[in-house]
Amino acid sequence: MPWSRLTRRALFATAIAWLPLAAAFAAPTTYHYDTTHSQIVFSIDHNGFSRPFGRLHIAQGWLRFDPDDWSQSATELDIDLASLDMGDEAWSAAVRKPAYLDAERTRYAHFASTSVERKDEQHGVLHGTLSLRGVTRPVDLAFTVNRVGATVYGLHTIAGFSATTLLNRDDFGITANANSIGHGVSVWLELEAIQDDHAPSNKESP
Repeated sequence: MPWSRLTRRALFATAIAWLPLAAAFAAPTTYHYDTTHSQIVFSIDHNGFSRPFGRLHIAQGWLRFDPDDWSQSATELDIDLASLDMGDEAWSAAVRKPAYLDAERTRYAHFASTSVERKDEQHGVLHGTLSLRGVTRPVDLAFTVNRVGATVYGLHTIAGFSATTLLNRDDFGITANANSIGHGVSVWLELEAIQDDHAPSNKESP
């Protein structure tokens, strides 16, 4: 028997009523990091004379981000310690040695988020853990959501972030030259991630 007009109206009204609830349970968008346009820069005191900078590259990583519900967001990334650039090759090689980054024994540092704290429309704190030199410690990253949108030519959808944190190198067993090299390490991250429906976070949570 064909459905009556009243029945069809009732079903339509029910579907409309469920739309907000369906949106609330929609999966957040997944991304993989654009390793070309993502960088990590750090600075540390050099005997009180200056605070030179070093640069590291992200080897790989994924991001899950919902602009409307940050609590559903998460990320993991690997940092290539062998990519360290201090602006001088001999200096870079010295910092890669076992007394400092120990990049030959443990080439990659790993960050994994545990939760996200939203402060306002653009700012938040990403809580997680950093594993470096075989040591894992909690780390908090204050971050800004710069932009989420299509590239100028519409080739990709990009999520862009800036983040900062302060690490104590002693926490990761980097204690060499305690009287000449500072212990607090200022870190800046500039991150771009490309939307990717096949990113690992589609299949598993951190």
